[in-house]
Amino acid sequence: MLNLVLFGPPGAGKGTQSEKLIAKYNLVHISTGDIFRAHIKDQTELGKQVSQIIAEGNLVPDSITIAMLEEEIKKNPLATGFIFDGFPRTVAQAEALDAFLDSIDTSISGVVALDVTEEELTQRIAKRQEISGRADDAADKLKKRIEEYFSKTIHLLPYYEAQGKLTKVNGIGEIETIFAELSAVIDSYQK
Repeated sequence: MLNLVLFGPPGAGKGTQSEKLIAKYNLVHISTGDIFRAHIKDQTELGKQVSQIIAEGNLVPDSITIAMLEEEIKKNPLATGFIFDGFPRTVAQAEALDAFLDSIDTSISGVVALDVTEEELTQRIAKRQEISGRADDAADKLKKRIEEYFSKTIHLLPYYEAQGKLTKVNGIGEIETIFAELSAVIDSYQK
């Protein structure tokens, strides 16, 4: 089973690259953002909680996120692999994910970090905000999410590096060039 974590700050291109990787490697996309948005759209009890948390620019608590993630994985028993987008964000989440995957006899194959400068991120998200109008792309919320990434989420890099699973890829450039680099890295996981 090919299980990937696509890693990077808000606006790094995870969504764009995930779509291409899913098509090429026949993976099931597990995006916590998509899961949260689906619950919000359906106005589930969880969705109402998540909506308020996200609107304030905060991260959803691990207990909620992990429960929703496990539910999504269990919905796909025939999957040949998963790509985790936007999760894990903390070492505690990474440990919980490792434990859950171990319980179903699989593990993370590799972690790819899209390396993008803060200046590039700000420009990309400003464009995305104009197009999508996503509440979490508003300037004040974005600043908080980028700070959250660089103060908390970045600490995942040493966790996966210690497992020998981390590869960094330059996330600035043409989409196809970045995709070719990602594909070369992922192909190396399958050898």
